[in-house]
Amino acid sequence: MKFNLTRRSVIGAVMMAATALASPVLAQEKPVLKFSAVFSEQDIRAQMTKMLAEDIKNDFTLDAYYGGNLFKQGTELVAIQRGNLQMGNIAPQDISKQIPAWSVLTSAYLFRDAAHLTAFFNSEVGAEFKKMAEDQLDIHILGPTYFGARQVGLKPKKKITTPQDLSGIKLRMPGGDAWQFLGEALGANPVPVAYAEVYTALQTGAIDAQDNPLPNVKNMKFYEVMSQIALTSHLIGYDLLVISNKTWNAMTPEQQKSFQAAADKAMKFSEDKHLAQEKALIEEFRAAGLEIYEPDLDAFRKFAQEKYLNSDLAKSWPQGILEKVAAL
Repeated sequence: MKFNLTRRSVIGAVMMAATALASPVLAQEKPVLKFSAVFSEQDIRAQMTKMLAEDIKNDFTLDAYYGGNLFKQGTELVAIQRGNLQMGNIAPQDISKQIPAWSVLTSAYLFRDAAHLTAFFNSEVGAEFKKMAEDQLDIHILGPTYFGARQVGLKPKKKITTPQDLSGIKLRMPGGDAWQFLGEALGANPVPVAYAEVYTALQTGAIDAQDNPLPNVKNMKFYEVMSQIALTSHLIGYDLLVISNKTWNAMTPEQQKSFQAAADKAMKFSEDKHLAQEKALIEEFRAAGLEIYEPDLDAFRKFAQEKYLNSDLAKSWPQGILEKVAAL
């Protein structure tokens, strides 16, 4: 067998080999962003995440984990700070554990609705809070991910009109002081229970009630083990789409602009879907046999705000913050 090697064929072979070796390297150069969230893959916010992943795929690979399967609820922020995670859907209550001033953003009846929430984070005072997180926690906040107004859903049939009616009611709340205080500010007896365990806890009577937006109640099928929903609307439910400073600062200005635009688009999509679903679910739950009604909201608002203002939490709040937020 004869081999005819010319200078041209040798050069060509070398170039092909070099290309073959370089291709995997080039493929690996696109950064992988690990994302963790407690919500399920059936959640609207999972659609939000997938939309974001599609829009940034030319520059980044978004590797998303749902249902708290990668990091448990409440541990995502620390994972980002330790460099074990690049992105997360972080509860403001988790931020308030490290920045006490942030506890005001977790207080009852602060935001009126989704539009008010968005207006806050786009305002100058909202920028001050985002800067606190950037400087003290080493994270960059892309924006709020609205998931509905939180309502109190109960297994017992006792009608709830005022906060006094919740006295002795075991109300599930996530772990953490800010969450537990919110339960007290509603007049209930807060009990820390992991999100994934709420259904069973209601079913067995370990808790009497839970507070979640209606889309969450639907996704997790809590309505199957509840008899009623009191539309307290005590908290505009939101988390924060967060990325590590290290990852954000490694981007070019053009990449940052494109990434923020993709995040804004995805968050708006999620907000609109949640608002539409909230309206539809009231009738759906009524048809399923649940009693749904609005309690004395003025009584709940007054009780909660007095509870917060007389607490140690309020001592860390920036002066005049309630008035500034209300004026937006």
